[in-house]
Amino acid sequence: MAEITAPRGVRDVLPDESWKWAYVLGQFRGLAESFGFSEVHLPIFEHTELFSRGIGDTTDVVEKEMYTFEDQAGRSLTLRPEATASMVRSYLEHHMASGPQPVKLWCAGPMFRYEKPQKGRYRQFWQLDVEVLGSVNPLVDVEIIGLSLELYRRLGMTNLEVVVNSVGCPVCRPAYREALQSYLRPHLGELCGSCRSRFDRNPLRILDCKKETCKAITEGAPDVMDSLCDECSGHFAAVRRGLDLLGARTHIDKRLVRGLDYYTKTAYEVLSGDLGAQNAVCGGGRYDNLAESIGGPHVPGVGFASGIERIVLTMEQQGCSFGRAPSLDAFVVCVDEAIRDEAVKLLYALRREGLGADMDYQGRSVKTQFKTASQAAFACILGGDEAARGVVAVKEMATGNQEELLFDDAASSIRSRLSR
Repeated sequence: MAEITAPRGVRDVLPDESWKWAYVLGQFRGLAESFGFSEVHLPIFEHTELFSRGIGDTTDVVEKEMYTFEDQAGRSLTLRPEATASMVRSYLEHHMASGPQPVKLWCAGPMFRYEKPQKGRYRQFWQLDVEVLGSVNPLVDVEIIGLSLELYRRLGMTNLEVVVNSVGCPVCRPAYREALQSYLRPHLGELCGSCRSRFDRNPLRILDCKKETCKAITEGAPDVMDSLCDECSGHFAAVRRGLDLLGARTHIDKRLVRGLDYYTKTAYEVLSGDLGAQNAVCGGGRYDNLAESIGGPHVPGVGFASGIERIVLTMEQQGCSFGRAPSLDAFVVCVDEAIRDEAVKLLYALRREGLGADMDYQGRSVKTQFKTASQAAFACILGGDEAARGVVAVKEMATGNQEELLFDDAASSIRSRLSR
């Protein structure tokens, strides 16, 4: 019988890496809370309509990448490809608009897209996501971008650049759409099939095409800045002033439209110079009409998402610290199987003191037990003689110093030493 392995595009995050994820999540949680954000937990699957209407049916995500299925009642459901649409749905469904505005939310969890697997990109991937709902103030855009940059600063990441653009709004975008179509029409036969299909439905998405032929054609496309209305132009200028106040290294990229249709006004990415072609560590922007597209009232919003895989990969390449790797405080070395019960009592006394403690369950030799204990701060050695005298031999593994402690005092004594 053939061995069952993980499907293509997904992977197991094993203990030698999972502790790094925990470190990143811990830093993110603390930062989000310090910025006034509250955590939410969202469903992993939603009604397909949420994403087809919210993200846009001309996007690659909806056209090619969603994991969609029917349940037993024939309802079309989709594993979430991103969190923003779900966050807005939750805001509307639970009437968060009735409370103080804006509402600042964050979440973290797995997303699912049927993409070509490559380094740092998987079909199941974890994202950190933050959203602010209920404010049109451009300083909120700046706060979102600033939060992402502060996260990376605290993680020790360097060589980062903010790429920013404005994609306009429903007032000014039609004029830019017409100008872009006029420019692209003579080159229509040279565009890839996907871009030709988007020419009438959503020509701005052509600017996001990664194929070299299409990129070369759109290099000379009209600048969206020339079509912005006064409101969008003023909003973008305010965002740039705010980023200057933060001292962020930024540049404008007129081709940046992001891969989702709900964006209005600000769109941005943070790029790493150490990731090669797939160099975005986060992306986001403003989406003032997303709530309306899924049947709600007008609710302005802005947010970003950042993949944990990309963050960890960048940190590893840049030699960033992930803090202290998990390790045991104490390991109980049982010299004599006849006093195994006493060893178990000692183990749980250590754990009740809040210490990381373990012992051997395989009946291995004392030499092998000591080899495992070398990864702990202390070895607690218990043999028949020690048990008879009511003591434990405690060895500090870093120094080799060893002394006997009363059995009943050993756990609290080790905790005190570690706290010092």
